[in-house]
Amino acid sequence: MQTTTEATRQTPVLETARLRLRGHRLDDFADSAAMWAEPAVVRHISGRPSTAEEAWARLLRYAGHWALLGFGYWVIEEAASGRFAGEAGFAHYKRVIDTALKDAPEIGWVVAPWAHGRGFATEAVRAITAWGDRQLAGQRTWCVIDPANAASLRVAAKCGYREVERTTYMGGPAVIYAR
Repeated sequence: MQTTTEATRQTPVLETARLRLRGHRLDDFADSAAMWAEPAVVRHISGRPSTAEEAWARLLRYAGHWALLGFGYWVIEEAASGRFAGEAGFAHYKRVIDTALKDAPEIGWVVAPWAHGRGFATEAVRAITAWGDRQLAGQRTWCVIDPANAASLRVAAKCGYREVERTTYMGGPAVIYAR
């Protein structure tokens, strides 16, 4: 069932050489929940797989960002196949974290295990930051990364993010990158 929602209608579609970034639909839930349940995906994010309930709340949060803030997360699809490859975008999570940047839009990305190592995260983040440069009125954006997550640290650096501080988040070390 492909149900179009208001958030889907207002989410711009971004296209790259290999990817299509689009708004979430209800029929994305199964792929999103499966991705967030994978230990390899969440190892450096929460450290534990998400339940279906948590994945559902995340999907609703994505739609709420677009509806209330005019930015949010996209589904990353492989253009050639239409296959769900991950999620990426900007958010305001209201994190309890010690950084002066916490009120600025925060970028984040996650890719499905089958898409790891293919450069999809870098390609998606480049498209999203280009959109952000046009739409977020010159606001600085930031991300929080587990210092053990070498792949995400490389994506951030390739996309113009630079380390600005080290802190802790949820009891563990965290690196703040900003652009």
